[in-house]
Amino acid sequence: MPTIKLSRVSGDFGFEAADEYGHIVKMDTSAESGGQNFGVRPMQMLLMGLGGCSAIDVISILKKQRQDVVDYKMVISGDREAGKEPSLWETINIEFHLYGNVDEEKARKAVELSLNKYCSVAATLYKANADIKWTVIIHPAE
Repeated sequence: MPTIKLSRVSGDFGFEAADEYGHIVKMDTSAESGGQNFGVRPMQMLLMGLGGCSAIDVISILKKQRQDVVDYKMVISGDREAGKEPSLWETINIEFHLYGNVDEEKARKAVELSLNKYCSVAATLYKANADIKWTVIIHPAE
């Protein structure tokens, strides 16, 4: 069972979380809530997790299809519910940027499979009623 250890290391709300392999992530709350910009906000980290989870899926699928992905980037943004506690992600927008000789239809299918079948973070967000919208942008090799 994965185990995360969290320690306060900076001010009132500056934390470091470490996994069993020693990978460390810094977290903090907003300055408006008393934070010091020490690290990522926990809800932003959820979007980062969505990006990482989906990226692993998409690249794995495209490698199996012998697509030549020479670079890969994502832009993820979202809006949270206003005036609610807890304030969940309501809408999430993802741009998948694939660079190289990549078939656009195969890339779209890989993203669809990731977000609707394989990515556990996406499944978690869907269960919380997040509306995830996405686009695929291919940047052909020159």
